[in-house]
Amino acid sequence: MSEEAQVESGQSILQHLGELRVRLTWAAGGLVIAVVISFFFAEQLLNILIEPYGERLQTLSPTEGIQTYFRVALVAGVTIAMPWLLYQTWLFIEPGLHSHEKRYVYLFVPSAFLLFLTGVGFAWFILLPSAISFLSNFMPTIFSAEWTSQEYIGFATSFMLWLGIAFELPLIIFFLARFGIVSSQTLRQQWRIAVVAIAVLAAIITPSIDPVTMLLTMLPLLILYLLSILLAAVGQRQFEQTVSLEEPVEEELTPP
Repeated sequence: MSEEAQVESGQSILQHLGELRVRLTWAAGGLVIAVVISFFFAEQLLNILIEPYGERLQTLSPTEGIQTYFRVALVAGVTIAMPWLLYQTWLFIEPGLHSHEKRYVYLFVPSAFLLFLTGVGFAWFILLPSAISFLSNFMPTIFSAEWTSQEYIGFATSFMLWLGIAFELPLIIFFLARFGIVSSQTLRQQWRIAVVAIAVLAAIITPSIDPVTMLLTMLPLLILYLLSILLAAVGQRQFEQTVSLEEPVEEELTPP
């Protein structure tokens, strides 16, 4: 590599790092504003979150109540700021896109946020009640379910937040295939690795070791992976069509 190429490469890396710093700064600023807004209705959210449990939660330390309050405000702030965070993510990758590809921001941000909300709703209405019912009634003659606020709220909020993020997987796979980074064939061939990865992800999402909650979490993730394969095929087809349209132009510009 020549010295000029090295300099250009070094400048490119520095520019990318500078752009990353800018995007992280804007994302953090938006998140802070969203968290501050969330403080005003965190108490109402706490009342909603304890409904599946049905009882007041214990606190075992002087600061546990306020820590739980802050946790709810933080998770609510992340949810409110999610469109802004997605937009900053798009702005970071946008310089590497063609001009006709930049319009996909109007698809990426709303769709990703909708999938995030779908994952949160699925966790709240489907998975969380089943998990809480199973865990709170497990061997009731031996165990008395008297959970602390930190444990229960941490369980519920982590469950919803990470499952919401996981629901964005199909859209991410679509765009990776749309830009020629992955293919549907690769996803089909690597399904065994995907199942193991999904099991690990389900174990991370569910802050408990019971197999029932883990299996309930794995099922939608497996369905999302199958959906990702279909969307990858669509994105791959669009990528191949784009490449085929660009090739004749490149041939005309090439000197004889």
